[in-house]
Amino acid sequence: MLPDAPRINPSILAADFVNMQAELARIAAADFVHVDVMDNHFVPNLTFGPQMVERIQATSPVPLDVHLMISDPDLWAPGYAELGAASVTFHLEAAHDPIALARRLRSIGARAGIAIKPGTAGERLYDILDEFDQVLVMTVEPGFGGQGFMPETMPKLRALVDEARRRGSNVWFQVDGGISAATIDQAAAAGADTFVAGSAVYGAENVEAAITGLRDLARAASLDS
Repeated sequence: MLPDAPRINPSILAADFVNMQAELARIAAADFVHVDVMDNHFVPNLTFGPQMVERIQATSPVPLDVHLMISDPDLWAPGYAELGAASVTFHLEAAHDPIALARRLRSIGARAGIAIKPGTAGERLYDILDEFDQVLVMTVEPGFGGQGFMPETMPKLRALVDEARRRGSNVWFQVDGGISAATIDQAAAAGADTFVAGSAVYGAENVEAAITGLRDLARAASLDS
């Protein structure tokens, strides 16, 4: 696990959109805020666009971790980096030239992330791991929050982590979907160091304590693995 891990990135899909500024302030103890951009085409849901992300960027106490669940990220992803997002992740299944896009994002100043759906083979990323700063292994089918964690994705995550270590890569491994106090240990034990949590954070009575608790559980599980 990397020195600054584990990282907890609350997903604002679980926040109260009417009070977004206050909801962002509640997660000041987090590492990043996870912002899901969906286009109702790549996935069957519609969320935020550039204007909303720009406002989140202006008010968030923590850096933005933007997850693009959109068609044609080659065209649209650089714009989110230009808005100031610290990290921009796009899907392997949607990109035409993932290596060129990752290099473009890095040239703007953002970390470049690549995401894969539960049914996508991790082996497709082995030879290009060094092109990315983060690999997001989806632990639910992308599109909606509140879904149940898919433990069957853990062998793929572990294999990716092992391959990265074999290659000497420092890429971050993120998981997204169904992450809670009951599941985070499985993902941490498989090698994840960055965790997206929605309702497990925003549904808690004490948000700061929830973030700290998840971080502690992940750290303990990674040390035991």
